[in-house]
Amino acid sequence: MKLSGSLAAMAFVAAAVASVGTVAQAPATSKQSGPAPLYNTAKAKLLAGKQVFSFTQSTMDPAGYCEKAKHYDLTWFEMQHSTLEFKDIEAMIAACPHIAATPMIRLPDAQEWHIQHATDIGALGLIIPTVDDVDRAREAAKWARYPPVARRSSGQGQAASIWGINGTNYRQTINDNMLVVIMIETPTGVANAFDIASVPGIDVVITGNNDLSSFSGYLQTDDRYHELVKKVHDDTTRAGKIFGQAAATYATGPYSYDARFFQNGPSNDGYVPPAARGRGSSNVNAPPKGEEP
Repeated sequence: MKLSGSLAAMAFVAAAVASVGTVAQAPATSKQSGPAPLYNTAKAKLLAGKQVFSFTQSTMDPAGYCEKAKHYDLTWFEMQHSTLEFKDIEAMIAACPHIAATPMIRLPDAQEWHIQHATDIGALGLIIPTVDDVDRAREAAKWARYPPVARRSSGQGQAASIWGINGTNYRQTINDNMLVVIMIETPTGVANAFDIASVPGIDVVITGNNDLSSFSGYLQTDDRYHELVKKVHDDTTRAGKIFGQAAATYATGPYSYDARFFQNGPSNDGYVPPAARGRGSSNVNAPPKGEEP
């Protein structure tokens, strides 16, 4: 019997989730000898001084996600500007665990329950938008990692069964593998950039290029706009953190400021996602639809 498209998709997701299962997070009992290699490959690449690029996943599409994720450094699961739910992302991560692209989620805020859900379903990175002050940055850092460095709670979820394999202790290794990315998108955030970047537990600070232009009133061709971006770069590197820009169009050129973390951008092997092909454009650095300048 031939299944309809929706029934086939439901069967695909159900099988994937069942194959991963859920486990209760066991308490920490022992320390591993020496630092283990990072399974967050995007973070490892950043720490090696390299740039990382992503694709934006805004819809529930396990098969499409698994195909695109073969070709990029990370997946930018979009929850700020989409109707994706945690159960959708959970199913997509389960459909192809250990795919090349590190799963990261842009959340709408830094609330504890949002961060707890994101980490429990297996995300290895969080992207927090519109951070204007130290308080919001501290909230992001507070819930992203386990004690003793932060206050993430132990609970059920598929994360440990995905990443705690082949002798890896998830509880003992996830703090090192977690990647917390803060977005500065307003002049207020720019003014507080050094204090924001200095918060322990923040790994990367990026400019939200289009919103920074919108909030500041400066076009991205305006020198005053580029002065704002440069200040964020200077403050971030002075704080010892990694700088990035949401717009992959700034991956090179005089306004790159050595940015290393981007939303979208080129794949690692020349692959172009179907959406970009459908636009009739080869510009893989273009922002997602609706977020154009």
